[in-house]
Amino acid sequence: MVRDGMKTGGKAPFGTQAFLELAGVTRNVAEFRIKARIFTQGDRANSIMYIQKGRVKLSIVNEAGKEAVLTVLEQGDFLGEGCLTDQTIRIGTATAIAPTTLLMIDKKEMIRILHEEHEFSDRFISYMLSRNIRVEEDLVDHLFNLTEKRLARTLLLLARYGKMNQPGEIVPKVSQEVLGEMIGATRSRVNLFMGKFKKLGFISYGDGLHVNGSLLSVVLDD
Repeated sequence: MVRDGMKTGGKAPFGTQAFLELAGVTRNVAEFRIKARIFTQGDRANSIMYIQKGRVKLSIVNEAGKEAVLTVLEQGDFLGEGCLTDQTIRIGTATAIAPTTLLMIDKKEMIRILHEEHEFSDRFISYMLSRNIRVEEDLVDHLFNLTEKRLARTLLLLARYGKMNQPGEIVPKVSQEVLGEMIGATRSRVNLFMGKFKKLGFISYGDGLHVNGSLLSVVLDD
């Protein structure tokens, strides 16, 4: 996924946050505690948010009240981008799962930036394409992979395994309940496989959850 400061095509890093701070963007900064609602399904969609710090869970609730986690976003990600199309209300709920700081940008202001600042527009389009690919991969994962593989893949993604300029080891605090919501499994099921991964040396606990690259073998195993 394209995030702030990542090199693209051999070019120097494009600092999204620095650009937004220098481009005369009309914006507000908002801070949210853990479990705070950023927006709720059905709210008016009139702004886009850039995550300066923290982690955000995006979820959706059906008519029966069952919640499904769509994705977890982190520093360098955007959320609420649906307002840039014809989406007038939020189709999901955004909840902070860590202390989070957001740059709040009005819809009209974001559209102005995308029209006037071509380099930023190119980066944003690349980001959204990467995000869509991730959503498609998640859907395939849910449809065809067993719970154990889905959990392994999710842990590797949260650890940013294989990403450029990332250590790809430590997963910021995410509860087993949230992990279960992300992969469509119960908390007890997640606990069972986490215990198995720990016993096999794929993960360990210390100053956070450490993910060993050898966990990839679970994803690749047929």
